[in-house]
Amino acid sequence: MAKANFHKNQRVYVKPVGTWAVIEQVKPQWVRDVPEPVRVYYDCGLGRDFSEAELSQPETRGGDTENASKENWRLMRAKNKWHDAESSAGHPYPGTFPVVVTDEKDWGGWRVPGQEYDRDPHRIEFQARVMTSGLRLARVARELVQTVRSSPGDVPAEVEALATEAKGILEYIDDTPAPAAARTAAE
Repeated sequence: MAKANFHKNQRVYVKPVGTWAVIEQVKPQWVRDVPEPVRVYYDCGLGRDFSEAELSQPETRGGDTENASKENWRLMRAKNKWHDAESSAGHPYPGTFPVVVTDEKDWGGWRVPGQEYDRDPHRIEFQARVMTSGLRLARVARELVQTVRSSPGDVPAEVEALATEAKGILEYIDDTPAPAAARTAAE
């Protein structure tokens, strides 16, 4: 039985042609009375359909969840130059706002405009904590998927459902969109 390992609009390298392309259509080949497709072909808009063996995914770069252990995302506090500690006493951390730093040199990352922080500081603090924990959560999700994959009948159905959902989330995180030129050519 075959399983589609690539999806529509995914950027792949087509080995026989020696070029990058975007999958336009996934074409499963079905046989009567068989619950799964026998083969899966991929239409990349290059004149013929290609099998999975003829395609490969792009090499992952430093930003993927597998290399996340090299990353050090952290939450820093920046001084709020518009409000001092007394005027922002209702904020979780008066006189400051969160900055998520994704670079070694304490710059680059995410920060929020002051007015947005003033509107709902607890929500912004929550978002900052989620972002700094994102890589660790992705690592936990990847380990869950690998654990379920290594022991396929030994886990409860609920855990298997969680692993399936985690796999979908990791695919979404790791998927690099095709360049704009390739997307317009595919349309």
